[in-house]
Amino acid sequence: MKIDDAIKSKFDSPQTKALVNVNYTANFLSALANKFMSDYGLTMPQFNILRILRGAKESMAVNTIKSRMIEKSPNTTRLMDKLIDKGLISRERCENDRRVVYVKITKKGLDLLSKLDVSMKEKELVPKNLTDDEANLLSDLLDKMRG
Repeated sequence: MKIDDAIKSKFDSPQTKALVNVNYTANFLSALANKFMSDYGLTMPQFNILRILRGAKESMAVNTIKSRMIEKSPNTTRLMDKLIDKGLISRERCENDRRVVYVKITKKGLDLLSKLDVSMKEKELVPKNLTDDEANLLSDLLDKMRG
């Protein structure tokens, strides 16, 4: 459905239309992802933390994780506490500087992500209606929007 029809609106410029469409689409995709993650007892920011840790393949400082998150959150420590309670990550303090905390994904966390990878493909949360070229173009255009 075209954005004009979805929100029953006219736009004063193509740039305004594009901006509204990006926001509308982001909210649409976010709602789908939040519903999907809730079935696994996760939030999208928690999922993001797990993916960051899986990609790192080693312990990371909490501040490094915060800097890499898609959605910046002042509650990152609380999000991590919940992941620790679920056994999905572990935490340890730096021996040389007690202010620094390192976090690592556990086997249970890796297993959950593997399960999510398969389920996300099955439920088609990753858009299949874009060709590789279209997906690359979209990504390039979104990068350009951010400057």
